This record gives sequence, C-alpha cells and structure tokens, in this order.
Amino acid sequence: MSTSFFYIQAERNDKNNSFLRKLEAYADEIKQQIYVLDRPLGDSKYSYGYSGGVVLLIPNYKIIFMDFDDSAEEFEGFVEDFIEDLGSISDKYRYKNVIGRPRFWREELIATVSYSSIDDGDVGFFLGEYLIPGGENKKKCELLISLLTGSINDIEKIKGGVPDNLLDKVKRKILLFDGDQTRFVYQRSDKRRITIQGLSGTGKTELLLHKLKEIYVESKDSKVIFTCHNKILADSLRGRIPDFFNFMKVEEQIKWNERLWCVNAWGGQADRNSGAYSYICSFYGIPFHRYNTSNNFDIVCKRALQDLEDVDVNVVGFAFDYMLVDESQDFTKNFFDLCEKVTKNTVYVAGDIFQSIFDSNIVSEIQPDFLLSKCYRTDPKTLMFAHALGMGLFEFPKLRWLEDREWKACGYLVDKEEGSLNYSLSREPLRRFEDLENEGYTSIELVKTSQQLNEDAETKIIEIIRTIRAENPTVLADDIGIIFIDSGKNTYMSADKLELSIPREFGWAVNKAYESKEKIKDTLFVSNKNNVKGLEFPFVICVTKRINDQRNYRNALYMMITRSFLRTYLLISEDSNVELAVQLEHGLKVINDTGRLEVVAPTAIECEQIKTTITFNDENVSLYDFSNTIFDELDVIPLFRAPLLDIVKKAVGDELDYGLIREVIEFNYAVMNRAQQ
Repeated sequence: MSTSFFYIQAERNDKNNSFLRKLEAYADEIKQQIYVLDRPLGDSKYSYGYSGGVVLLIPNYKIIFMDFDDSAEEFEGFVEDFIEDLGSISDKYRYKNVIGRPRFWREELIATVSYSSIDDGDVGFFLGEYLIPGGENKKKCELLISLLTGSINDIEKIKGGVPDNLLDKVKRKILLFDGDQTRFVYQRSDKRRITIQGLSGTGKTELLLHKLKEIYVESKDSKVIFTCHNKILADSLRGRIPDFFNFMKVEEQIKWNERLWCVNAWGGQADRNSGAYSYICSFYGIPFHRYNTSNNFDIVCKRALQDLEDVDVNVVGFAFDYMLVDESQDFTKNFFDLCEKVTKNTVYVAGDIFQSIFDSNIVSEIQPDFLLSKCYRTDPKTLMFAHALGMGLFEFPKLRWLEDREWKACGYLVDKEEGSLNYSLSREPLRRFEDLENEGYTSIELVKTSQQLNEDAETKIIEIIRTIRAENPTVLADDIGIIFIDSGKNTYMSADKLELSIPREFGWAVNKAYESKEKIKDTLFVSNKNNVKGLEFPFVICVTKRINDQRNYRNALYMMITRSFLRTYLLISEDSNVELAVQLEHGLKVINDTGRLEVVAPTAIECEQIKTTITFNDENVSLYDFSNTIFDELDVIPLFRAPLLDIVKKAVGDELDYGLIREVIEFNYAVMNRAQQ
C-alpha cells in the first residue's frame, strides 16, 4: 500500500525504479512528504519530449531535477522548459509578486543531478546536500512545490516575511496535499465508484472541489452534479464553487443546470433542477415521490431503481457524466446504486468515517479507495485528548472502545504490550504543526474555575483572552471562538454578560451565533454547540460546568474541542469535576510529555457492556419521548413543554435529529423565557 508521504506521477522504468523505491521507503521512514513528477500537475497542457528526467519536490529541500538517461543536451532542454512553465504558473496565480521571476530564485532553489554521478545507497545522505538553510528560501521553495502539485494557497494570506509568532506561523503555513490527497485529485480510474473516507478535518470537501475543477476543465462537454443530503450545505457549496473556480483561475464559464448542478439529494417535483432525485425522475420520465410518513429517501431511491429497470439507459442516455457526493454517511446503499445507474463515468463519494464517537460501525464492510487518516485542522495532541475525553478513556468504566483496525482507520498508530491490555496510541506528525512541536507548545489546556476563589466562567474567559492577546500580538476577534457546551438559562446569561464585557475590555464586537446563525467578520464568535459545524478557529474556548456521561454531550465535547487549529482551552468547574479533573490532568500530561495516548483497554466483559449500552441508546423512540428527553436535559418547565413540542413537530417533522431538535427547543425556550420576564 502506498504511503501518504510519497506521491509519484512520473513513469517508473528499469533505470529509475531502484532509486524511486528507496526514495519512497525513505519518505515513509522519516515521515517526510516527497513528490516525484515529470510535469506540473493540474494542467494537461504541460508536457515535455524528454522522458529521462524527473523532478523531486521535498519541502525544505531544493527542487531537484534528476537525469536517468545521461543525455545532457536533452536533459538541459527539459529543465529549461520546465522552469519556464513554472514561472508561467507562478504568474498565473500571482505568486510572482512574492517570489519573483525564475532568475531571482533559480540559483538558490534549483539543482540538477545526473543519476550516474550519485550513490543512491544512502538516500538521506544524497538529499542532505540539497537541504535549504534559510527560512525565506524554504518558504519560496514550498510555494513552488504548491504550484507544481496543484495545492494552490491563497498568496494574500501567506505573503510576507517569516513570522515571529506561532499564530502567524500556523496561519501562513503553506498547505500541501499529502500523497493520498494528491492521488485522489489526479489519479485516473475506470471504477464506477471512488470512495474517500476520513475524520472531520481531513479535507474531504476541499478534495471534492479540486476533483470537480479537474473534471470540469478537462471534460468540456461533461454534465456534472455535486450533491449532499442537507439543503443548507448544498446551498453553501453552490456559493463556494464560483469562488473556488475564480481562485483556481478556471477559464471555463460555469453553466449552471446545463453542465453543472449543485443541489441537495431530494429536490422538489415542480423544479427538476432542485435536487439529484428530482432531476433523475424528470430526465427519465419516472414517477417522483414526495416525502411522507411511509416514504423516506431510501424508499424513493429504491422505487426509482425499480422504475429504471424498464429503461434502457444506454439508449436514452445518462443523466450525468460524473457525480460527486459529500457527507456520504447520510445516505444508504439504494442512493449510491441509483447514482451509478444514471452516471456514465464515475461517482465520487466522500464521507466521515467517525461522524459520532459512538458510531457502532467505524469501519464499514466496503473498504474505501482512499482512507484519509490525517486530520489537518487539529493538532494531533488535541485530537488525542478530544477522543479520550469523548470516549471516556481516562475513566472507569469507559464509554467507548475501538478495535485495533478501527483505531488504525482513524489515523492511530497502535502499539500494545503482548498479553497485556496496555495500549500506546499515537498519530503521525503534521507539517502544519511542526513549529508547535519545535517550541514545546501545548495545543490543549484544561482551565478550572473555583468557587472558593470566587471565579466564574465569564471572568476566566476574559483572563484567557488576555493571555491569548499577550502571546499573539496579531490576534483578531475572528481568531477566537467561544463555545458553550451546556444548555439552559445560565449559558445564555453568560453569553449576554460577555456581549457587554468583551467590547468594554478589548474593543471587539460579539456575535452570538445562536441568534445570527452565521460567522460574522471582525467579531468574536460566541455560540452554543449547534452552530459550529464546519467552522474552525486558531483559538477555541470550550465552556462546560460538569462533564457528564451522556453520549450526545460527550460527542459534542469531542466535536467542539477539535474546532481549533492552534489551541483549545477547556474551561470546567473544579467543584463539579473533582475526581474527573485529576484523571484528565494526568492523561493530558502524558499526551503532552510523550505525544502518546496511554490507556488500558477494557476487558472482553467490559467491551460487551459498552456495546450493549450503545445498542440500547440507539433504539427507536417516538418524537414525544425523544423531545421529552431533551426537555429534561434543559430543565424545561412543564408549562412550556406542550407548545415547544408543537413547534418541534412543525420544524422537523418526524426526523429524530438530536442536534436540530435541541437547537429548536433551546432557541424557542429562550424566547419564551424572555417573553415571560
């Protein structure tokens, strides 16, 4: 299996194969990203007549042109043409204003080598000669690598000199696709369905956008649909596509509802272009079925497949040439079978392998073509702590445990003692956070309030923001997210107090996102846990009073802690978490000191008890019982329960979506409380 640290697009042959195999092994051994190309990726117009040359691209090293044919004159022409094209690509994406023309960086950043002149026995020794010592040249070289691999960065965000503080270092970090991501975007395949899975934050949606751009540009007469289950997400993606195409300098005009559709999966009968299912029904003239209590989306897709048995798709034609599906965990097999039935070429499917830490089936029977195990949003230590807290790994009894193959699928390296229950779990390092490793930075901090010291959440939050500002002089209001995990009156009272104290203390406006329903520029984001999906911040302050064992609560903790890409502060009440606080502090210290999650696995009997608990909690309940459980969690007084239940019925129908129902109840309960006051 190919390592994610190595990507090769150049063709292997008898002359280069031995060296390239050693290079791949070396990349995996030292966890260093290495690309081997014979032309720039992302634009098919670039090609060269000389087949004996390859280009090695390695962050922090010069760009190395290697000649395996010993044909000096032809190799020199290959190098000259390649650098000329690289300069052209640099100009296209406006990098030239930052790195200059090729004549300014060629001598410092380009090396040419004849394979016959080196001893490839020690790849590390060979590469050491081309290590770049200076910070500014390293940055220029990474920018060139990003251009050649199609991993284009926003030059406006990363331009400027080498930063002198961690916030700007991480913000301006040049992001490069790893080997798996690059293979998904550029690798050709004749398969009817290509599946990628990974944790939240592994870049799945971004990869689908890059794949969409590749298809749209290269297949100029193709019909492409980008779909997902959720209408709000589909609307958001439709808005992102033009911006992404402009950013990637796509010259083809977007022909909406002619060549490109971006819609939710169902749609309405009155508008064929409102959904994937509605378009398919209209295109083939088969019945459209609306939602009702006996018709869910899985059933209507099954009926559509049955109706299409009487249609010769090869004669009538295919509805689409390509289909891209995001958030695939929201769909069933019938939908994917329908997609394949009406799509001429390939259906690309992306989903979250770990949408909930209590998912009973982390690894599906259908193995993905690309398993993205690296979470690029969050520092590995933060992710380890979030998983441990979410699953209760520092506690007894534990709330969740994964099998070895599930740990590996989620990106963990598993090391366990033979005949013992002791597990040592770790994650591979990420380039985005290498500066944090070098400076001994802690990406997760446990902060406690004490009644004895007259401390409350609001004063601690103000203290944390002061610390962030002192350590990061360039921090902006947008860089901080404050998320309240708990619900109820006290949460909204705290948010109201912050709305007054933060502008007075720091001169920043506050955006209460549970009211605005959006992230507003130049404001400090304050929210409950229901309005944070898809967002990330350099700094996150998660606030909760008492850590309880409810599954939805622990899952929310896991999701909210991993919203940060620099540091998360978990703010808890010491008085309400006396024993657990000690366990968390010890577990966190081990993670920070060793970079590992050291845990004792549950026994076989304990594992069965865990599975039984999860199964019991997954049993179907009525909307009435489901809502009343949330009423109990929020301490909703009896007077308001009946009208709130009516509101829930009108807002969500029969769909038992915990997050949505809780958000509806929280919002309307707060409105009712204020009206009564």
